[in-house]
Amino acid sequence: MAWCNFILQPNVQKFILFVIVINAITLGLETSQTVVTATGPLLHIADQVALWIFVVELACKMMALKGKFVRDPWNIFDFVIVGISFVPAVGWLTVLRSMRVLRVLRLISGIPRLRMIVQSLLLSLPSIGWISLLMVVLFYTFAVMATKLFGQAFPEWFGSIGATFFTLFQVMTLESWAMGIARPVMETFPYAYLFFIPYVLLSAFIVLNVFIAIIIGGMDDARSQQKKEDAQLHKSDLRQELAALRAQMERVELMISKEEEGQRPQ
Repeated sequence: MAWCNFILQPNVQKFILFVIVINAITLGLETSQTVVTATGPLLHIADQVALWIFVVELACKMMALKGKFVRDPWNIFDFVIVGISFVPAVGWLTVLRSMRVLRVLRLISGIPRLRMIVQSLLLSLPSIGWISLLMVVLFYTFAVMATKLFGQAFPEWFGSIGATFFTLFQVMTLESWAMGIARPVMETFPYAYLFFIPYVLLSAFIVLNVFIAIIIGGMDDARSQQKKEDAQLHKSDLRQELAALRAQMERVELMISKEEEGQRPQ
């Protein structure tokens, strides 16, 4: 329906973003018992008003875009996020109702820059998968070594493969790895630095930087893809304008030819 096209206007979409932000603040205030007691049902009413605004927005989008609505993954994302709010709060479904705070994520679909970042992450997933596999192999190799080397002396940190994995993860994040783990181990095993230094160099400085490089590359690809889509959209708009201009010129020429025919002497 043509009257539903108003929902696609930039000012209307800005208003929807504003409602999302207000709704996020409302959901956060609901976690404070003091605020809930002071405001009474106002927070619940504000939440319901925001929910029905989202419902009207999605309904108008469906009627305005028709088949294009389901072809856009962001529209499906918005539909699922809003639909969760209508799940009855009964039994285990109460968990889903608590997920209504996910409406805040609609900011991602409403802000082009955020969409581009998410798109870059999705484009980077195949490469991230291979780097993750490399990380698992690296973790497992060093975990087996550390468990055999330090397990008996430090069972809390290296007593099992699981405990070693967690300890090595802490070392990889560089959180108290030297004073908290490496130096205490070196008091018993003076040459333990030969284990920790290569591990930190490989995991924290090389592999993680490769992760960052892949994500940056994905952002460049997403930016290039967005530019291509914008260029194609611009070309499509130009074609439509040219087609409308040709049709108008043909109508003018037809009118002129009819006038000329009417002015010819009989």
